Amino acid sequence: MRQRLAGYAPADAWQEEQALKEILQEVALYGLWRAGFFSVAAFQDGTSLRLLHGLRRFSEDLDFILIAPDAGFDWSPFLGVLVEVLAEFGVRGELSDRGRMDRAVRQALLKDDSLARQLDVSFYRGDTGRKLRIKLEVDTRPPAGSGFDYHYLDFPLDFEVCSQDLASNFALKIHALLCRPYPKGRDWFDFGWYVAKGIGPNLPHLQAALEQYGPWQCQDLVVDRVWLEGALLARIGALDWPKAIQDVKPFLPAPEQAGLKLWGEPFFTAKVAKLIQHL
Repeated sequence: MRQRLAGYAPADAWQEEQALKEILQEVALYGLWRAGFFSVAAFQDGTSLRLLHGLRRFSEDLDFILIAPDAGFDWSPFLGVLVEVLAEFGVRGELSDRGRMDRAVRQALLKDDSLARQLDVSFYRGDTGRKLRIKLEVDTRPPAGSGFDYHYLDFPLDFEVCSQDLASNFALKIHALLCRPYPKGRDWFDFGWYVAKGIGPNLPHLQAALEQYGPWQCQDLVVDRVWLEGALLARIGALDWPKAIQDVKPFLPAPEQAGLKLWGEPFFTAKVAKLIQHL
C-alpha cells in the first residue's frame, strides 16, 4: 500500500487525504467482493467511474444499486466480513450500519484512523489520529432497465466487481443533475466526461428513474432525444454556475481546474448539442 500511495505523489494534505481515502475505497471493494456483495449489487456513480474508467476527479463515497429490488436488504452480513478483510491489511476500520428499513437507500459508514499510521505519509504526521470516513450507499429499489458489466481489478489483490454499464450509469447521472435541488458541480463534470467519451444514456432506464423520483414523477413522460435536449437546456439555463464550480474544484487536479473557467450556459449548451448527436 505504501507503493500505491507513492504513485499519487500528493502535493499537499488534501491530496494526501484523498489518496488515502481512495486506497481505503479499493480495499473496501475487495472486502465486499470477498463477502459476496457483488452477487446482489453493482458499483455505480462517480467512484466507479474513477476506479474502473479513469475519471480525473476524486470521489468521496462508494455507491451501489441492487441488481434486483429487495426491500429486506441488510448490510450486516457483508459488513462483518468486510471488517475481517480490512484487518488482514492492517486496517482497523469501524463499520456502522446506518440503514433504515423504511428508506430505499441504505447507508453504512466506514471510519479508519490506522491507514495513515501504517503508511509513509508526509502531511498526516501531526494528525495521525484523524479518521478517514467513507460512506457506503446502496439503492434497494433501483429503477428498471439497467445493464451491467464486470471488471477485474488487482489492488489490493485480484478480484471482480459488478458495475452498472456506462450507458445506465450515465442515465442515473442525468437523473441526478436534473432532479437534485442544488447545483452539484461533480455531476456536471461527469456529464462532460460522458459526452467526451461519446457515450449516450440508457433512455429507458432514465425514464424509469424519473417516473420513480423527481419533479416528473406521475407524469406521462416520453423520454426521447427531443425531451432530453429540452430538459437539459432548461436546467443549464437555470443553474448557479459559480456554486457548481465551487463544489467540484477541490476534487480536481490542477490541469482539470483550468477548464472550469469555461463553465457556464454556452459551454454546456455545446455539450448537450454534442450529446444529442450521439443519440
